[in-house]
Amino acid sequence: MKFVGLLLAAGSASRFGSDKLLHTLLHGVPIAVQAARHLKSEIKEVLAVVRPRSEHLSRLLESEGCRVVICEHADEGMGTSLACAVRAAGAADGYLVALADMPFVRPSSIGAVRDALTAGAPIAAPYFRTRRGHPVGISAKFRSELEALAGDEGARQLLAAHEVELVKVPVGDPGVIRDIDKPADLAPPSVV
Repeated sequence: MKFVGLLLAAGSASRFGSDKLLHTLLHGVPIAVQAARHLKSEIKEVLAVVRPRSEHLSRLLESEGCRVVICEHADEGMGTSLACAVRAAGAADGYLVALADMPFVRPSSIGAVRDALTAGAPIAAPYFRTRRGHPVGISAKFRSELEALAGDEGARQLLAAHEVELVKVPVGDPGVIRDIDKPADLAPPSVV
């Protein structure tokens, strides 16, 4: 089966104070590059969508083997960026929607979502405890709905409208719910 990883890297990072996707983690790898590496380790074809004037980020992601697409209207929000990515990816059996500001998602969690799609899930998402995380796997059945997305909602409305078709994939990976919005989010999580 052909799955395409869609790495959404077109956000404005307004709460971070600088370009968070280029911010380096403790081991010296930029946030977006780490997210791309994990996605690429489980999905052969990865398409990264970036905002205009993101040349440095584009070069970094291309050097990781991602195909990069510029979303001219990225300022409209995540839904617009996701629709751009799906249109650029074209036909596939399914799409794994990952966020470039989530570098701590384990490859095994990505693989588990991919495997759920392979087994026939229309939509699949990792769940850490009771919280839905990323990446979200969406089958080709919803391609036209994905291509019609706009604004800042991402696929949230699509997921809500098809909640009964969502296969919950339990994972022991807190990385699936850990996104980086501000510098303090990079601190090691406290033990709960």
